[in-house]
Amino acid sequence: MRMVATELDALGHPYVYWNQRHVLRNHLDFEVTAGALDGILTVDGTEISLEQISGVYVRLMDEAQLPELRALPYQSPERKNSRAQHEALMTWLDLSAARIANRPAANASNGSKPWQTAMISAASKNLQTPDTLISNHPDSVQAFKEKHGELIYKSASGFRSIVQTLSTLDQARLHAICWCPVQFQRRVAGRDVRVHVVGDEVFATRIISNAVDYRYAARDGLAAELEVFELPATLSDACRSVSRALDLPFAGIDLRIEDDGNTWCFEVNPCPGFSYYEAHTGQPIAAALARYLAGF
Repeated sequence: MRMVATELDALGHPYVYWNQRHVLRNHLDFEVTAGALDGILTVDGTEISLEQISGVYVRLMDEAQLPELRALPYQSPERKNSRAQHEALMTWLDLSAARIANRPAANASNGSKPWQTAMISAASKNLQTPDTLISNHPDSVQAFKEKHGELIYKSASGFRSIVQTLSTLDQARLHAICWCPVQFQRRVAGRDVRVHVVGDEVFATRIISNAVDYRYAARDGLAAELEVFELPATLSDACRSVSRALDLPFAGIDLRIEDDGNTWCFEVNPCPGFSYYEAHTGQPIAAALARYLAGF
């Protein structure tokens, strides 16, 4: 948030923070009449017409986990007001004509990896998706492994999980998946490439690492080197197509590219933690997002 605000300052474009921790002293009120949306956002005592807002960068935590509210009874007036304000915000973000990065409704694709995979496949023929099994049946997993060889496993939902290789030890405890379906995929070769799409701009970062999940390479005593990568035009267009198909003007797309150029797409993050990649490569992702929000 700070990086985007700094870039908005550089553009000379005004902005305001709507801080969840201050939800009890802020207010959003709007109505839709004859197809037109009209309302006021009050932040720290300042009233802002919703028509003045050109764009919104959304990074929200679970309202129920706000420290300022968690200690209060669920049915207390403060908790009810907080829920009402968050519901109003979510509704407005989906209805607003402003540039929203990203709308809550569009974020839903990340809640089900199988659904998102189907959307990726439909959006571009240049991006393949790995053969996948989601199951809570150990025998099905064993059969899938016999067919595909080395497997990785991870969450099938939007909750972050650490990608792991299915080891002999893991196979011995497969009975545990009967309590929760797990996503298994054929492990594919190649280099990881994270692509950030901001409107029509594309920024690609290649990751050089021997870790199964480069985000946690240090945990396993391994290194991860990030470098700017020139994505072929066909893949840049494919990533733009996926971003548009998922209605995510700001997206973090995880690719793996084999030596022969064969490209696999694992998932699309609707709320990418881009600062990690910008800090390591110097790519101006925050500046691109600021320009998008400001309509430049």
